[in-house]
Amino acid sequence: MEPTDIPREVALVFPGQGAQQPRMGADLYGAEPVFTAAMDEFFAASGADGPALRADWLAERPGPDFDDCSRAQPLLFAVGAALGTAVLARGLRPSVLVGHSVGELAAAAVAGVFGIADGGRVLAARTAAMAATPPGGMLAVAAGPDRIREVLGADLAAQGIAVAAVNSPYQTVLSGATAELRVAEKALTASVVACVPVRARQPFHSPLCAPAARRFADLLATVTLTPPSLPVRSTSTTRLVTPTEAVTPSFWAAQMARPVLFWPAIAPLLTPTPPRVFLEVGPRGSCAAPLRLDPSVQSGPHTVLSLLPPTPRRPAGPVFEEAVKTALSLSA
Repeated sequence: MEPTDIPREVALVFPGQGAQQPRMGADLYGAEPVFTAAMDEFFAASGADGPALRADWLAERPGPDFDDCSRAQPLLFAVGAALGTAVLARGLRPSVLVGHSVGELAAAAVAGVFGIADGGRVLAARTAAMAATPPGGMLAVAAGPDRIREVLGADLAAQGIAVAAVNSPYQTVLSGATAELRVAEKALTASVVACVPVRARQPFHSPLCAPAARRFADLLATVTLTPPSLPVRSTSTTRLVTPTEAVTPSFWAAQMARPVLFWPAIAPLLTPTPPRVFLEVGPRGSCAAPLRLDPSVQSGPHTVLSLLPPTPRRPAGPVFEEAVKTALSLSA
């Protein structure tokens, strides 16, 4: 058997804050039954916020709060969980699930830690916990943490900023209060280090979120949690979630204030064997882009596919169908 003919394992990868797009996956609503049912279940479980979330999701031009965590994160969770549920219904059997930030909660839902309906309540609790967090933001930097510290100094905490995410060897996200981030952006730009603000209004994955994480853990304790039926590789710990961790509310809550170690978590899956299909379960780009730049994908055994198009201007249906068809074929 040729290497290209070896059945590939499937890894589902769920994006997080910053990946949101207007009408992401909306073309599948009403056309893909399992996806539609999951979205309806989520909106129904979101209580009074459900109609507004649904309206913003389906709007060509959503309201000004679309990039706020109160809108972006529930919708990213819902779309990711609904897409993941839909591909499982098509017969795809992933060997591992990996989620970036709120995407980790979507991965947990697909793995059965809690249901889609519970997910509506979980995200409502997460939003409520974040409400008292000081305003701030996030900054995507085209460099690794070591280069950032060369420019800004080793003690980032003393400057009021934190490494919020390590997305690849060449992309790091900083988090903090707005004024401190602007100072960091100016210094990095002066040193010819490219950076751009992330579409986020809160300082996620920084110590500023620690009080919110504690409130979220208290609220999450009211939800029934069960061990995952599929392996979930945490981007908070960089290893598989254990059965004990899965049923511990503080485990899921703590990631709000901890850095997202996306690349350290996913890099071990890029070893030559087994060959894998990395299926991005959400808007194309934020997770797929760094994976596509890795040599093991560019000239190696791995393939990266996305279930949704790169922009909402392209119909989602054909992209979804082709990605599922290809993933099933490569994993057979």
